[in-house]
Amino acid sequence: MLSTGLPQGAVPRLERPGPLRERVYEALLELITTRALQPGQHLVESELAGHLGVSRQPVREALQRLNTEGWVDLRPAQGAFVHEPTEEEADQLLTVRTLLEAEAARLAAALADAAGVGALEELCAEGERAVAADDVDAAVALNARFHAKIMELASNAVLAELAAQVDRRVRWYYTPVARQRGSQSWVEHRALIAAIADRDEPRATRLMREHTEHTRTSYHERATS
Repeated sequence: MLSTGLPQGAVPRLERPGPLRERVYEALLELITTRALQPGQHLVESELAGHLGVSRQPVREALQRLNTEGWVDLRPAQGAFVHEPTEEEADQLLTVRTLLEAEAARLAAALADAAGVGALEELCAEGERAVAADDVDAAVALNARFHAKIMELASNAVLAELAAQVDRRVRWYYTPVARQRGSQSWVEHRALIAAIADRDEPRATRLMREHTEHTRTSYHERATS
């Protein structure tokens, strides 16, 4: 176990192309999103720099940017800490996600072709295998890919841009309830695929709204369980 609390193997290798500060930012954001760095965890510049194999300067710049974006809290005389989202913050984000995803499901039902439906079925099968193997990280990643594919099939660039803005936070909130949602989430995905394949826009909209609401409810329930 590393001194910052990172599991062995959790620290991503920094790819060489691109500005160093951008690569450090992306690495730290991924560690936060996947909860390798937990909400409330103290972030020590020197330790993070050592784990990532860089100097402290790009880490400092990344932490300042993450602070501006709400992922990190910079506290005077204390340092940097991973932001701890409030229940209200989560509720607002997941409510917006429901609106975006429901419209994406409706458009996907109107526009998706057989190849698109087939891609959803493949992702669903992978997700079901990940749940069966109790591979939470894979299940979370595949859940994100499944929803991203529906957004792609909706063929609305503005909607996709808005969804991309909340995608990482959705993953952040989904990770702690992924095991709780388990196979039921993928049962709901199967029903969504059927509605999209049938070109049933009202059913696809309703099912997606119910599906995302279940995730929102599970997130709030986790705090009292």
